[in-house]
Amino acid sequence: MRKYFEFDKLGTNYRREIIAGITTFLAMAYILAVNPFILSGADLPPELKANYPEFHSVFTATALAAAIGSLLMGFLGRLPIGQAPGMGLNAFFTYTVVLTMQIPWQQALAGVFLSCTIFLILSLTGVREAIIRAIPQGLKYAVSAGIGLFIAFIGLKNAGIVVANDATFVALGHLTFFHEGMKPEDILAAKNALLAVFGLIVTVVLLSRKINAGIFIGMVVTAVVGMIFGLVSLPGSIVAPVPSIAPTFGAAFQYLGDPSALFTVNMLIVVLTFLFVDFFDATGTLLGVASQAGLLKEDGNLPRPGKALASDAVAGMAGAVLGTSTTTAYVESTAGVAAGGRSGFTAIVVGVMFLLALFFSPILAIVTPAVTAPALIIVGVLMASHVAHIAWKDLDEAFPAFLTILLMPLTYSIATGIATGFIVYPVMKVLKGKAREVHPAMYVLFFVFLAYFIWLRE
Repeated sequence: MRKYFEFDKLGTNYRREIIAGITTFLAMAYILAVNPFILSGADLPPELKANYPEFHSVFTATALAAAIGSLLMGFLGRLPIGQAPGMGLNAFFTYTVVLTMQIPWQQALAGVFLSCTIFLILSLTGVREAIIRAIPQGLKYAVSAGIGLFIAFIGLKNAGIVVANDATFVALGHLTFFHEGMKPEDILAAKNALLAVFGLIVTVVLLSRKINAGIFIGMVVTAVVGMIFGLVSLPGSIVAPVPSIAPTFGAAFQYLGDPSALFTVNMLIVVLTFLFVDFFDATGTLLGVASQAGLLKEDGNLPRPGKALASDAVAGMAGAVLGTSTTTAYVESTAGVAAGGRSGFTAIVVGVMFLLALFFSPILAIVTPAVTAPALIIVGVLMASHVAHIAWKDLDEAFPAFLTILLMPLTYSIATGIATGFIVYPVMKVLKGKAREVHPAMYVLFFVFLAYFIWLRE
C-alpha cells in the first residue's frame, strides 16, 4: 500500500493521510444535508414536492456517490481529492431542469448519466485538450461566478432574507424588530431569517480564522441555536439503518432507452450544461488542488490526467444511477492538503467516512432552510471570487461574461446564463473584427444555444 501510493516519494505516512482525509471529509460533509435538501425540492411548496425525488433516498445516493467518487479518485487517480455531488450542478438540476424546464427528475438523471458518459470518453481521448482550448477563459470564470451568485441567491431566498415583491420583484425580507400586530407567520419567518443571519456570521468567522470545517461546523452551531429557540426539531436518534435507495436507484434507465425523450433541444442543452460545468469545474479543481499539494509535473500538467478525470466521470455515472446530480471533484480538498495529505490514500479515507455517514441519517431532521442557507451563501461567495480573473477592461470579453453572471440569478436559470454568454461572445468578437480569434467550436455552440432560446418552451 505504501509503495502503490508512493508514501516515501511524497514524504507522507498513514497518520498524516488519515488526518488529511478526515479533515477533507469534515470540510465536505455539509453536502450530505444540502444536496438532499436541494434535489428533493425541500424548500418548494408541498404541491410541487411530489415531482421531486424522496429526501432520504437522495441522502443515501449522495453518500454512496461521494464514497464511490472519492475511492475511485484515490485508487485510480491517486490524488488527495474528495468527490461528491457538486454544488451548482444540483441547483441547476432542481431549479432549472425540473422546476423551470418541467423535465421529470428521472429524465434529468438520464441527462446526468449521458453527460458523464460523454465526459468519460473525452477524458480518455485527446479531445479533452481541444475542448479546454476552445472555450474562452473569461467565459469559464463567468460561469463559475454566475453559479456562485445563483447559489447565494437561493440561500438568501430560502432563509427569507430576500423575498418577492410586486413592485421591485425582490426586496429585503423579515429582518425586522418584532412589533405588536405582526402575524404569527411573519414572526416565524423573521426568527428563521435572523437564525440564518446568525449562522452566516458564525460560518464567516470560522472560515476567516482558517478553520477548515467551518461550513459544516457553522451548520451544526446554527442547528443547535435553532433547537434552543424552538425553530429546529430535535432528531429522534443519532444512528439508524441506512435509508432505502429504492425510490431513486435506476430511475434514469426508464428514459435512457427512449430516443424521443433524450433527443430534444431542451435535453441537448441540459446535457451540454451538465457536461460543460462538470468538465471545467473538475479540470480546474484537480489542477488547483494538485498544485497546492505540489503534485503537478514540470510542464504544469496533472500526473495521470486521464485516470483522474475518468474517475470523476465514472463517479458521475454511478451517482446518476443511484439518484443524484453530477458528482465532481471538491475544492474543499485543499483543507486536507493543508493538513498534510499528498496521496490517493487521503481520498480513500474520505470515501470511507462517507460510507460511515450512511448510518447517521436521523441528523437530517435538523436540516431547515435557515440551517442550509449559510452554506449556500458561503459556497456562492467562494465561487463568485472568479470574477477577479475576467478581463474587465476589454468590453468584448467583459460584456459576454457580465451577461452570463447576471442572468443566472435574475432568470433563475444557469442554462440561460451560459446560453446568453455563448451567443454574445462570438457576436462581440465578429463586430470587433476578431472573428478569427474565436474557435470554430464556439460558432457551433452559438447555433446550438440560439436554438435553445428559439425552442425553449418545446
